[in-house]
Amino acid sequence: MFDRLPEDTQTLHAELLALLVAVEGERRFAYLDGSFVQKNLGGRDYVYFQYSDPGGRRRQFAIGPASPAVDAIVAAYREGRAEFEADRAPIDRLARLLRSADLPVFPHAVARVVRALADAALFHHGGTLVGTYAFVLAGNSLGVRWPAGTWTTQDVDVAAHLTLATEDLIADVPRALEQLQMGFVPVPQLDHRHASTSFKVRGQQLRLDLVTPGATNADAPIHLPNLRAAAAPIRFLSLLLDDTMLVPAIGDGATLVRIPSPARFALHKLLLSQMRSAPQQAKSQKDLHQAALLLEVLGEDRPDDLEQVARVFAASGDTVTKKVLRALAAAAKRWPEAQDGGEIVRRGLSSS
Repeated sequence: MFDRLPEDTQTLHAELLALLVAVEGERRFAYLDGSFVQKNLGGRDYVYFQYSDPGGRRRQFAIGPASPAVDAIVAAYREGRAEFEADRAPIDRLARLLRSADLPVFPHAVARVVRALADAALFHHGGTLVGTYAFVLAGNSLGVRWPAGTWTTQDVDVAAHLTLATEDLIADVPRALEQLQMGFVPVPQLDHRHASTSFKVRGQQLRLDLVTPGATNADAPIHLPNLRAAAAPIRFLSLLLDDTMLVPAIGDGATLVRIPSPARFALHKLLLSQMRSAPQQAKSQKDLHQAALLLEVLGEDRPDDLEQVARVFAASGDTVTKKVLRALAAAAKRWPEAQDGGEIVRRGLSSS
C-alpha cells in the first residue's frame, strides 16, 4: 500500500520542477561558484578563473590576458552569477519545504553523487537514473509516498545509450566521482579482461553501477566513449529508456535528473524480475514489489499509460510478453491490490 501526498506538497513539487527546468535551460559559465585572479607572467597580466571542485580541490583555468574583452567576460559572469543565485534561492526554499513535509529525499552521500553527475551534464544530455532511486522519484512525481522498505539502498544505477544526444558531449563519470573525493574506486570484474562497470566507496555500501542496452546473450561490458567508462549490457533495457522525463531529486538541495516514465518502469520491473538469476531472488522480489506498487497507482490514476506501454512491450516479441505475464501472476498472489493495474497490462499485451 502507498500513501497519497497532501495536495499542497504535490503543488510545491510541481513548482520545484518548473523552476529547475527553467534554470537548467540556461546552463552557463555563471553556474560555477568562483572568483577571478590576476597573475603577472613575463611582465604581462593574465586573468584566471579560480573555483573549487565538488571535493574541495582548488582549480584554475585561464581566461586570457588582461584587456577590455576579458573585463567584459568578468562583468558578464558577475551579472550572470547574481541572476543564478536569485534563481536558486526559491529552488532551495522549495526543497527545504518539501523536506519538512516529509517527502522522500536522497541520503546526503547519494545526493552528492547525483549532483556531481548532473553537473557533468549527464542527465541533461540523455543519461537516465534507473533502479531504486528512480522508483523513489517516480513516486514523488505521481504524488505518492512508498513504504520505506521498498526503497532503502545505497546503490545508484545510471543507464545510457552507446551514443548520447550529442556526439561531442563528454560526461566524464570517473572524473566526476574522483572530484567528489569520497573514495570511489572501480569494482574489478570476475573476468579480469573486462573493464569495470561499477564504482564503490571503500569500506562503505555506496556504489554506482552503469548499464546500457545490450544484445541477446551479451555479457562483455560496452565502452561508452561519451561517459569515459564501460557499462554492463542489459537485454531489453531500451524498453525502459525510450520514454523518460525530468524530475527533481531532493537531498540537501534539489537537482534535476532524468528517470524512465512510471509506466515503463513498472513493466520493465516485471520483466526484470523474471530475468534475474537464482542468487538474485531477493532482488527479484523487490522488483515485483516495486512493480506492484506502481501498477496499483497507475491503474487508478493513469490506466491509459499502462495499456499503451504494454502494447510497446508486446511488440518486442513473445519472450517479453511471456515473462511479463508470468511476473503479473506472481505479483497478484502477493499484492492483490495491484490486480486492476495488472489487468490493464494484460489487456494491452493481448491487443498488440
